Amino acid sequence: MKSEEKLLENSGQEEIDLACYLLDQFVPGMERGVHWGLERISKFLTNTGAPHLKYPVIHIGGTNGKGSVAASLTSVLSLQGYSVGLYTSPHLCSFNERIQIDGSCVKNETLKDLIIELGPEMNRCGLSFFEATTGLAFHMFQRSKVEIAIIEVGLGGRLDATNVVEPISTVITNIQMDHREYLGDTKEEIAFEKLGIVKEGIPLFTSETDKHLLEMFSRVCRERKSQLFPTFYENPVTQVEVSLQGTSFKSWYKSWGNLEIFTPLIGDHQAINTSLALAVMEQLPGPFLPKKEALIEGSSLVDWPGRIQVEKKSGVTWIFDIAHNQAGASALANTLNCLQLEGPTVVLVSVLVDKDWKGIFFELVNVADYVVLTQSISAPIDRRWDLSEVSTILDDSEIEVCPDFADALVMAETLAQKGTVVVTGSAHTVGDVLSTLDFDIQDD
Repeated sequence: MKSEEKLLENSGQEEIDLACYLLDQFVPGMERGVHWGLERISKFLTNTGAPHLKYPVIHIGGTNGKGSVAASLTSVLSLQGYSVGLYTSPHLCSFNERIQIDGSCVKNETLKDLIIELGPEMNRCGLSFFEATTGLAFHMFQRSKVEIAIIEVGLGGRLDATNVVEPISTVITNIQMDHREYLGDTKEEIAFEKLGIVKEGIPLFTSETDKHLLEMFSRVCRERKSQLFPTFYENPVTQVEVSLQGTSFKSWYKSWGNLEIFTPLIGDHQAINTSLALAVMEQLPGPFLPKKEALIEGSSLVDWPGRIQVEKKSGVTWIFDIAHNQAGASALANTLNCLQLEGPTVVLVSVLVDKDWKGIFFELVNVADYVVLTQSISAPIDRRWDLSEVSTILDDSEIEVCPDFADALVMAETLAQKGTVVVTGSAHTVGDVLSTLDFDIQDD
């Protein structure tokens, strides 16, 4: 076996994750990108003991807010005393972020051993990168004897590799325009794909507000004999207050009465995401129903990097938010308008070419004194936006185009003086800056 130093040698990027390298080595036919269908992952899981059926699962889909809801559920249930597995994607800085147990990212050595063991079967079953990652998470949770797992959908739902689970609760946060090349050109088409995770007799929770889409939700739930909980209407949030420290709000639940909740997650939208998580927990089977004290304290301890994450460095306020679609950018802009930020405000942005970068930009331009367009270093080559095309379309005297990522970072900080830099556009962009500035988002 090669040494870890050798495994981490430069491979087209400044650094490569050990787990990603090992997956490439032990699953040599593995492909990245979107590969629809459940046949491959189902075959692999059947051949390796069906680990995904060994513990209860909460399955979370939707467009925006999936990770925030998952992190809130994990925080409360962990504080209640349960061993909780959390599977999310994509990661910001390290592959290990995708698989967490009891709030800690899986360790390199553990991943290495599991990939070496399962790699040959992954290869025989022809798993894609995401399918292999999903299989690793399911096995990791079984071997760690988690008592409940929170599983986030990767893309869509109906044909996503995570849709092999048999959940005790299902969540679809909301429906927005994203991944149109895969999911459809209308919200109805996108909703159809995401509703594919609804299982027979399993309750569905959503914070979607569109009445037409909710009619689709209701129809699918009736067909599958599942109860629908539209939490935006059934558990409305009131008295929302947003600050650089987090978000406070009030809401009411049958099990706990009136609640005053604080979450470190920042923004009106995070009050809705947190309320959705609370509604899910209220309907969990008896043993998992949290006590009121754990609910309040667990909500106050949520840690979910890259979602309006605020950091200070050398007198500059840095705000990180992945905002990879227009709805996410709108939520970010609304939140920035609520916060008392030191100016000037510089938006440092890099967006993947297959995203609605025009929509993202026009949501953010009015909250910025300066905009710096750059190219994130970890973005896949085939998904990088064309900065010459972008700068031509977004012709504005306050826009700086700096293709070199390191130079763009210096430029943004210089323009901000002692003000604020907002880093956004994708998980790649946020993760690259977090890594470059040494903001460690993992536990030791």
